[in-house]
Amino acid sequence: MKIVIAPDSFKGSLTALEVCEAAARGIEAIDPSFEIVQVPMADGGEGTVQSLVDATGGRLVTNTVTGPLGEPVEAVYGLLGDGDSAVIEMAAASGLPLVPDDRRDPLKTTTFGTGELIAAAIDQGRRKLIVGIGGSATTDAGAGMAQALGIRLLDRSGEQIRFGGAELARLATIEMTEADPRLRDTEIRVACDVDNPLYGERGAAYVYGPQKGASREDVKVLDANLRHVADVVQRDLGLDVRDLPGAGAAGGLGAGLVAFCGAALEPGVEIVVDAVDLPGCMRGADLCLTGEGAIDSQTAFGKTPAGVTSVARREGVPVIALAGGVAFDAVSLHERGFDALASILNCPMSLAEAMAPDRAREMIAFTAQQIVRCFLAGRRGN
Repeated sequence: MKIVIAPDSFKGSLTALEVCEAAARGIEAIDPSFEIVQVPMADGGEGTVQSLVDATGGRLVTNTVTGPLGEPVEAVYGLLGDGDSAVIEMAAASGLPLVPDDRRDPLKTTTFGTGELIAAAIDQGRRKLIVGIGGSATTDAGAGMAQALGIRLLDRSGEQIRFGGAELARLATIEMTEADPRLRDTEIRVACDVDNPLYGERGAAYVYGPQKGASREDVKVLDANLRHVADVVQRDLGLDVRDLPGAGAAGGLGAGLVAFCGAALEPGVEIVVDAVDLPGCMRGADLCLTGEGAIDSQTAFGKTPAGVTSVARREGVPVIALAGGVAFDAVSLHERGFDALASILNCPMSLAEAMAPDRAREMIAFTAQQIVRCFLAGRRGN
């Protein structure tokens, strides 16, 4: 019997690999001869680097880069086991948690460190990059990232503009002549699960600016500056990123990666599915277990269990999802291919107790074992 275990992390408690290992331990107690395939998954957001490194037998690398405030930070990225790919989370270099609450200001914050991580991965000989762009502290349309890769963003005096969203107003010319030439041979896939345009009422400044510290007046300035960048990009690079779905992700980094690096914006879980070859892992399986920390009706929209279920259904494999909590509205997931949903909680307990790693491992192992026992009992009944 072949069982595929392909969960996301249980955030704040266990990594995706740790969830896999706990579930496998419970299932192996039924019959050690079962073929258990562990595939740590993610959806392109937090935890994607760790999951892909774990799934492919890769390794983590730490670099000192420029943080969102222009100060040095230690950022981790992943080199995948295929020898050709790397995975980066922009939040590691340019994320909101790196900025204290009283210093949050998207007029000043920069994505320069994200560009440094991209360059570092290319220095390692990697020519296939996956970039997750959630959790940014920035609204600079990827200007800092571009500058870190040698792209010159010049004002009317021919000087480089400085860091931050406020400086975008001074952009007069984009020069690509000194861009890192290796970018031409590098495929960049951007994990992007929002469809916000670059500017406007649903754009980067209005929707995400306030949580990054922007006042109402700041939002107006940033939105105007993003419009200006789009105009210069179209004039100098011949690309129209104005209405590109996802252009407004990460303060316009979505647009910047497309414009400056030739990147493609894709749903995060689909990128991860390809990177770990989930269809190949799923082939010939009898059962698939997936899951995440909490499951509700929103799980259907771009979350890891939904992506896993889509692959499993194509391969004709039944899918059962487990989670710390399962909301009543999650019943709608049955219409989207989930065969069953199970909570790992086995008695009343506090959230802190449920999320304690040792307790979570114990409950996942127990629940996975009971799921498989029920599955086997159903087979005998047929």
